[in-house]
Amino acid sequence: MTFGEQPAYLRVASDLREKIVNGALPPHTRLPSQARIREEYGVSDTVALEARKVLMAEGLVEGRSGSGTYVRERPVPRRIARSGYRPETGVNPFRQEQTTEGARGTWESRSEQEGASPEIAERLGIEPGDRVMRTHYVFREAGEPIMLSTSWEPLAVTGRTPVMLPEEGPLGGCGVVDRMAAIDIVVDNVAEEVGARPGLAEELLALGGVPGHVVIVIGRTYYASGRAVETADVVVPADRYRIAYHLPVR
Repeated sequence: MTFGEQPAYLRVASDLREKIVNGALPPHTRLPSQARIREEYGVSDTVALEARKVLMAEGLVEGRSGSGTYVRERPVPRRIARSGYRPETGVNPFRQEQTTEGARGTWESRSEQEGASPEIAERLGIEPGDRVMRTHYVFREAGEPIMLSTSWEPLAVTGRTPVMLPEEGPLGGCGVVDRMAAIDIVVDNVAEEVGARPGLAEELLALGGVPGHVVIVIGRTYYASGRAVETADVVVPADRYRIAYHLPVR
């Protein structure tokens, strides 16, 4: 193999990928068998198998037990809109995570106390092991799961207050800004960091994804006078959604 030349399995995968993208192999079509790939491209069984593995890892094809490997239907990505911090009243968790005015959806949640991990402690500016309230959300639109969110709030801030449980009490179901305002804490800044990684098995199960799929992870932290009062990880399927930001110019 000369310098810069792709390994054989990647060249085969690239050609098959192009056929999938341009429609020569439309959704629900059976992918050529390992034997046919071997004959058509003049490669070994090992190369043919590795090429198929690449396409499966990319989410372009899926295996069906006892039937073979088929081209997956590719969803048209939809937008999830986000923006810089805007003080609004009555913002529920769904609208907090998706700022599009017309966005409507439902969510499920569960909260429990735990000791902060080193990573979460660093994000909140507290000591590892300090008590936090962790709340896990599943957000749905028209019944379809579209994102997950796990938030952590330091109990040194919210403990023994009416807003200790984000989804219970007089302000249950309101956004972070309103809940903190109820205990005289003024949220004045929010920071977000966006990255991507392979989805965890439990995340993909909840989101209806395929093992190996990539998810977008938004790490968000709310601040009040420089003190972190809430941090969260928002997880979105990368194959189905794009994150669109609308940031004010100051």
